[in-house]
Amino acid sequence: MAYPMASKVSKTPARPVASGMEASTGGGGRPKPEGSWMKGLVTLIVVLIIIGGGIYLVSSYTGIDRNLLPGATTFKSEWQAVFLTNGQVYFGQVTKMDVEFIHLDDIYYLQVVNLQDTIGQPPDVQQQPEQRLTLIKLGNEIHGPQDKMLINRDHIVIIEDLKDDSRVVTAIADYLSGETPEPL
Repeated sequence: MAYPMASKVSKTPARPVASGMEASTGGGGRPKPEGSWMKGLVTLIVVLIIIGGGIYLVSSYTGIDRNLLPGATTFKSEWQAVFLTNGQVYFGQVTKMDVEFIHLDDIYYLQVVNLQDTIGQPPDVQQQPEQRLTLIKLGNEIHGPQDKMLINRDHIVIIEDLKDDSRVVTAIADYLSGETPEPL
């Protein structure tokens, strides 16, 4: 024999319509605390600090390029040496680094000069000429180039900062002061 079961009908009255503050807080009958925007701001700042610290650590310890902003340079010295894939080396000031090019100003390069000492030598004696490296300022060539270069990054092997007391920087300083630089 089956017995009828009592229905589970709620005897509680329906909720009243929300008014004023309850409606603006999204319902729930509980007002939003005033400091919740402050917690959000603090959380945002903490997240940004963590992301910035992560980028710094990755760029410092992995060698990944720190130039996150286009055109930014991170050289500590005034003068740099730019070594190219064809063996040529240019000395100058890297003023800008793009995605495709390195901008180099105040450019110098090395040239081998053969010095032949034939004074007082008999004509039948063959002597090997002495070779010296001389620092040449770009712009003094016959075709008269400007003292600026855009170097394709694909052709750069390495860029190095030069020490202030290096022989190249000393020769550049001598040239700029009007003195004749000594051969390197």
